[in-house]
Order: sequence, then C-alpha cells, then structure tokens
Amino acid sequence: MPQLNFRRVFWGGAVLIIGALFVVALIPQPVPVDLAEIRNGPMAVSIRDEGYSRIRDVYAVAAPVGGRLLRVEREPGDRVEPGDVLARIVPVSPAMLDARSEQAARAALSSAQAALDFARADLERARAERGLAATEADRAARLLESGTLAQEGFDRANVALRSARAAEQTARAAVRMREAEIEAAQAQLLRVEEGENVTGDLLEVRAPAVGQVLQLHQESETTLMAGTAILDMGDPYGLEVVAEILSEDAVQIDAGARAIIHEWGEDDAVLRGRVRLVEPFGFEEVSALGVREQRVNVIIDLMDEEEVWRGLGHGFRIEAEIVLWESEDVLQVPVSALFRFEGDWACFVEERGRARLRRVEIGRDNGVTAEVLAGLGAGEQVILYASDAVSEGVRLAERDPG
Repeated sequence: MPQLNFRRVFWGGAVLIIGALFVVALIPQPVPVDLAEIRNGPMAVSIRDEGYSRIRDVYAVAAPVGGRLLRVEREPGDRVEPGDVLARIVPVSPAMLDARSEQAARAALSSAQAALDFARADLERARAERGLAATEADRAARLLESGTLAQEGFDRANVALRSARAAEQTARAAVRMREAEIEAAQAQLLRVEEGENVTGDLLEVRAPAVGQVLQLHQESETTLMAGTAILDMGDPYGLEVVAEILSEDAVQIDAGARAIIHEWGEDDAVLRGRVRLVEPFGFEEVSALGVREQRVNVIIDLMDEEEVWRGLGHGFRIEAEIVLWESEDVLQVPVSALFRFEGDWACFVEERGRARLRRVEIGRDNGVTAEVLAGLGAGEQVILYASDAVSEGVRLAERDPG
C-alpha cells in the first residue's frame, strides 16, 4: 500500500512538471534586438568619389623649330627659374634640291633679278618726274605772286607734284618687293654639304616660368619636328584637386562648398579644401563594372598650408568628399532602423520592453543617419535591422553589445 502511494505521487509530480514545461514553451520568448537612441547632434550630407591632384598651371615645353635635339640634361624634380635652359636644338638643314627643282629655282632667281632691274628703272623715272613737277610748282608759285598766272594754273602744278610724289613711292615699294623676291629665290638655292649646318647657331629652349620639371617626353638625342613636346613643367606649390563626380551629383554642388580630402597618403590624415569650379563640360567614363557613366570634373583648392601636403604631387590619387549640407544640431535616426510601410517611412520603437510600430517623416539622408522631421523624439530607443520576428507588441530583449 505505501508503495502504491509513492507511485501515484511520482507520476503526479511528473505530469505537473511536464505541464509546466509545456506552458512555459507556449509563452512567447523576448526577441533579441539591437537598440539605438534617438539624439540630436551634428549631421552632414556629402558626396565622396575618387579624384587626383594636379598642378594648376602645367607648361608643355615643345620644340619651336624642327631639328636635332641634343640630350636633355634636366631630370624630373629639378627646380628651374624663368630663362633657365631646358634643352638645346640644332635647327634642321634645308633639304637638297633635285636637278629639275634647282633649274626652276635658278630661273625664278633670274626672273626676280630682271624684275628688280625694271623696278629700279621705273623708280629713276618716277624720281625725275617728281623733280620736274617740283620745279614746275615753284615756277607757278612765283608767277602767281607776280600776277602773270591764274590760280587755276597754280593748283594744277601742285596736283601734278603730289601725283609725282605718289608715283615715286609706288616705284620704291615695287623695288623692295622685287628685292624680297630675290631673297626668296636665293633661299631656294641653298645647298648643304653633308654634316654642315646652314642655319649655324644652336637654339636654346628656355623655361617660361618658375617651377619644377615634372616629366620628360624626350631625353636622348633625336630628331624632332617643330611642335614636338620635350618636357612638362609647373609650379609644385600651385596644387589643386580634381574630383570626378557623377553628373547627377555634380548638379548639387556649388562653388565655395567645403571639401575634405581623404586617402591622400598619410594614415587617417585629411586635408581641407574648397570647391572653386564645377566644370560645365562632362565626359564619359567606363566604370570597373563596364558601365558607361557621365562624369564632371569638380576643381577644389587646398586650404591647408603647403607644409601639410608637401608630399602630394602631380597626378596622385585621392578621395574627395564634398559637403552639400551640414548642421550642428539635428534630430537624427540611424538609416538601419528605417523601412517602408504602406508607402511611408517607419521604424520600431522600444516602449516598456515591447516593440511599437511608428511612422516617421524624414528629411535629409547621408546614408548613415537621416534627419527626423516628425514621428520620433530625442531619447527614444529604435530597433536596428528589425527582422521578421519583430512585430507590433512583441517582447524585446536588448542584445549584448559584446
């Protein structure tokens, strides 16, 4: 009999324990979540993209004439002053003439000499006529004073004198023209022996401004055509930054906007800048993913002292952040707490350990936080990255940050 009572007590207790466990299992467990507090603070909306540094005024030094370039002794990094010799060129000798061209050139020279003789003879005739006209004008003046010549005769004598002077000037100009034709014909007949430099003097190419040699396009001795680039130079302290911004973002940027230069060479160091110009002409660029993009160059002036960015050079890669809007006191919510609900923005707010759905009106968004215009207040806790397990009224348990 005592044994029977023990069994009843045992099985009764087991049933109670199992029932209790079943009831506990049916009770909803709190959902672990990450919480963030709504608070006021500084906020900025900016655009960040890659770019490069460049010297503001780069001089492309080219050969002014065709000829033989002697070896360039300058090296990249050399400092130069205005007038310093950058390169030396032996001007090219004129080409040799073939027999037919030489004969034509000699005939042209003979024709030019004959024309010069004719022009000189015409000049002598014009001088004689001018002298005669001057004598007649003097005689007419004396006769007019004595009353033996009418005014009309005196006027005709002066007109003839002026015409004779004009004819003499025309003849003198014709002589100069024929002399120039002879010089041109003689230049065609220049013959050059092999290795002889007819032009003679060595031409020195000099620095147009103070600066530094940036890049050599030609270093060894070679033959160049006129206009061929020899080297690039510029003032390394006249540095600016060019940010290549998507055109749809560039339209939001105004001259004078604050800029921050990242990833320019020193760990976590940034440079201060100011937008000087948004270029009015865009260009097409293919991204790393093969997408064609329209981009615009945004020119940024560096605001820090030269000693801060002394190591930055021409063509160095940087990342530019351009601030579109900023404020020191903005009520803001993490973007990770927001989601779309029935066409509006919404989030879950923690109230007394439970989740409450809240519609929110937001303003500016920088990708990390969003400006709160209505729906939330400072100090409230919102749920970050709310999962499907979070719903209206569900119990919450804050996840351990560690």
